[in-house]
Amino acid sequence: MAVRPMVNRDNAYFWDGTLAGELRLQRCNACQALRHPPGPACPDCGALDRGHVVASGLGTVYSYVIHRHPPVPGKELPILLAVIDLDEGLRMVGEIVDLPESELAIGLRVQVDFAPVDDELSLPIWRKAD
Repeated sequence: MAVRPMVNRDNAYFWDGTLAGELRLQRCNACQALRHPPGPACPDCGALDRGHVVASGLGTVYSYVIHRHPPVPGKELPILLAVIDLDEGLRMVGEIVDLPESELAIGLRVQVDFAPVDDELSLPIWRKAD
């Protein structure tokens, strides 16, 4: 059984998006600043009026780690984990799939995909961009 994310009013739009096949980013409706991870108030202007935009789903590997130990419930090791520089200017941590670990490199172009867990949860994953 996989560990499930904590869904709350600050991030429900994100998880609703993954179910719809969209990578959603929080945007301040007052100053238009993007942010991730989501939160209740804009760090730029302090406004509580937040919305979201749908990201392109494209990015570049900024940094990565190959997780070999300890075991993770519901996952096969090794797990390729990366910090992704999204084309929108934010960074996001994600799992890289279907890639030999020898090909994982800083600067690799990646695109988001979604891995359904069940009817209520789909997780964003990353693949080498076409």
